[in-house]
This record gives sequence, structure tokens and C-alpha cells, in this order.
Amino acid sequence: MIAARDSAEHYVWGAGCDGWVLRGGEDLSIIEERMPPGTREERHLHHGAEQFFYVLSGTLTLEVAGAVHRLTARQGMAVGKGVAHQARNEGDAEVFFLVISAPTSRGDRQRVKEGPSGEESSQHRFWGA
Repeated sequence: MIAARDSAEHYVWGAGCDGWVLRGGEDLSIIEERMPPGTREERHLHHGAEQFFYVLSGTLTLEVAGAVHRLTARQGMAVGKGVAHQARNEGDAEVFFLVISAPTSRGDRQRVKEGPSGEESSQHRFWGA
């Protein structure tokens, strides 16, 4: 099956951010997201899902277990189960990225207080172009 953003299920989250479900399912989900400049998601973790964030365009600031990483186009980072993280757009251009979750992260989200989370930083990995 061919997946395309134009025909995908769309939803709005946060302060004007967008998500398109390219592949939904219990075992795996793939979502394209758009974050305008100055937006952020709540810091949170997933007990059952591992995630991989992959930047398509722009710069994504990804805080993982208290460490801040700036990912640009063709760079990605894995976030393990139970690791607090937060995606932010601190730049002046939109950022588009994929969030791949296995199993799906729907219904598996726990908000985490602001500030360093203290989780093991060894539970995330960085891939660069």
C-alpha cells in the first residue's frame, strides 16, 4: 500500500502543529509531523513504545533524558522505552520529521515534569547524515 501525506489521516496538536498518520497499527506507527517555529510538545515518556525521530527538513531540537540534541535534515535519533523526551522547534523555520513508534505510542504517554529527567542516556542513539 502506498502512503501519502495528502491522503493520510490528519490531526492538529499543540500550538498549531500537524500530524499525518502514514501507517497506523498496534505493532508499528509512522507519523509525519510539522512544527512551526517556537513550538514544543510536553515532555513525556512511553512505557511500551520505542520511537525513532527522523528529520525531513528544518532543525528539530530533541531533549532526551535531559540531554539536548539538534537534528537537521537526514539525521535521526532513537528513544527507548521509559525515556523522557521532548521535541521542540527553536529555529525560525518549520520542521518536518517522521516519528516511527513500535509498538504504537497511542494511549501510551505519560507526562513528565519539566527539567532533566535523570533517565539512562544509554537508552537513546543518534544517527547522522
